[in-house]
Amino acid sequence: MQSSKIVVITGSGRGIGATTAELFAEHGYAICLNYKSQAAPANELAEKLRSQGAKCIVVQADVAQEDDVVRLFEQVDKELGPVSVLVNNAGILKQQMRLEDMTAERINTILINNVTSAFLCAREAVKRMSFKYDGQGGSIINVSSGAAKTGSPNEYVDYAASKAAMDAMTRGLSLEVATQGIRVNGVRPGLIYTDMHADGGEPGRVDRLKEKIPMQRGGEPIEIAEAIYWLASDKASFATGTNIDLMGGL
Repeated sequence: MQSSKIVVITGSGRGIGATTAELFAEHGYAICLNYKSQAAPANELAEKLRSQGAKCIVVQADVAQEDDVVRLFEQVDKELGPVSVLVNNAGILKQQMRLEDMTAERINTILINNVTSAFLCAREAVKRMSFKYDGQGGSIINVSSGAAKTGSPNEYVDYAASKAAMDAMTRGLSLEVATQGIRVNGVRPGLIYTDMHADGGEPGRVDRLKEKIPMQRGGEPIEIAEAIYWLASDKASFATGTNIDLMGGL
């Protein structure tokens, strides 16, 4: 029997994505975990969720690639049913660097992984959720970043720009599908304790910068997951085209 609540979470093998998957599972959702290259964490999480009674599949897909995205959603259709919630969480960053030192290859890699991926996944979700396509409606949540507002100078201007593009998509898409039963919103996490900072070359970045945060601490993945879940839920039924800042006061 198909679950009436099905969530696809991209990049859900670790960090915010993994924590979000656990929270949705607790609320009775069937889960599609997606990963690009690190199979072990995704499969371990899937086994944990199944042991707790959740229906869960794992799909390897590079969501920056159109064919992979189409295959991902077709597999969800087949094994779970039409998606009701999409969490666009997949994203990357590169080594900390000033813009003057960035190559076109680096910039394009960031943009295709952080922006194109969200567009493609949202496209496939809309085709399944929209009343226009005989869908039952749904919710799309884009995981942006506080960097979209700060610009992340001297470190990740390219990453910040990619997240600002995601914010623009959140607003524009929300207006396109507002009469089609689909709500589109976003969250902007600030300094959160995840492994992603190691990808940028500084695993301890949150602790270095936490004193600049008004609350004097970094955030935890569950604090972001709770906001994502709220936006997906009926309790946020009048929210669309908006972002929740989760930055400790920054």
